[in-house]
Amino acid sequence: MSETIDEIELGGLGAAAVGDRARAPVVMALLHGFQMEPEDLAPFARSMRVPAWCVFPRAPLPAEPRGRAWWTMDLAERAESIRRGPRSFHAEHPPGLAEARAGVEAFLSALRAAAGPRPLVFGGFSQGGMIACDTLLRCRVPVEALVMLSSSRIAVDEWEAPLGAGRVRGLPVLVSHGEADEDLAFGAGEALRDSLGAAGAEVTWVPFAEGHLIPLVVWRNLRKLLMLLAQAAGR
Repeated sequence: MSETIDEIELGGLGAAAVGDRARAPVVMALLHGFQMEPEDLAPFARSMRVPAWCVFPRAPLPAEPRGRAWWTMDLAERAESIRRGPRSFHAEHPPGLAEARAGVEAFLSALRAAAGPRPLVFGGFSQGGMIACDTLLRCRVPVEALVMLSSSRIAVDEWEAPLGAGRVRGLPVLVSHGEADEDLAFGAGEALRDSLGAAGAEVTWVPFAEGHLIPLVVWRNLRKLLMLLAQAAGR
């Protein structure tokens, strides 16, 4: 895998990319979380040492005090909500969700075209995971696996129809969540796991003791998924 981080553009979104775009047997895209940048995730892709082209799109909106956002959040309201205890976004319809979804779908469509017949793994961390899953359920772009890291369901009343229609049936899905997560409730991760599993997804559940982050055990499981897909693509 290349040690450089390339700046690219797909479907109107800038992105950081790591790996051999032309020859890698598997492609992965992960959407970063609130107040993060793509470059926060790119070093982990390099350290996994897998034969994958890894793409990390940049959210379109600025966030305070740093980073980017897929949709805006009231920081004072967010802080008060966290003070009351870890949250679940399952009933939320945040302003700007439709616009965020359209942007992510355009990116995913362009990435699917760039990946060609190679397996495509799609997902994200925290807010990035929410918009990734929400978009995937509504669009017709095929992927070979879904990755949901420390995330939550969102606009769940709008998920029922695509889940019931078999949108994720048979799809490998990696779901991870920290038991000590002070931002997104551990129960939100469990509910996400159960919802996708009930819809027929092949869920791998990775709980861990830490908080709102991506620990080594999760990267190991993600590496295992990518290696399996790369090996299958090589046959």
